[in-house]
Amino acid sequence: MVDLYPEPVRIPVPGGKIIDEHIGLASTGEPRVSVAHMVAPAGWDEPFQTPEFDEFTVVLRGQVIVEHGDGERTTVDAGQSVKTTAGERIRYSCGPDGADYVAVCLPAFSPETVHRDE
Repeated sequence: MVDLYPEPVRIPVPGGKIIDEHIGLASTGEPRVSVAHMVAPAGWDEPFQTPEFDEFTVVLRGQVIVEHGDGERTTVDAGQSVKTTAGERIRYSCGPDGADYVAVCLPAFSPETVHRDE
């Protein structure tokens, strides 16, 4: 069986970041995985989070910065990828030119399982 998903669902978020979910809970009802294309403007960041899912990120343009551990920072440049592990406290931001990237979450992302800091 083949399922065609003709267009993503845009997920509203503050701060100017655009999230287009192609596969996942919000777009297709798929709980096992989510696949989203994200575009973050220069200077974008988000609160720390401790998600219940692994996240694989492929950077297409710009830089994604992942803060983790005890103040460690991993910079992911265009053409590189990074994996974050469920249960680890992390924070995403982007470089001075913004970022364009694809995120794959296992199981699928949901607002209830991301556990963002207030």
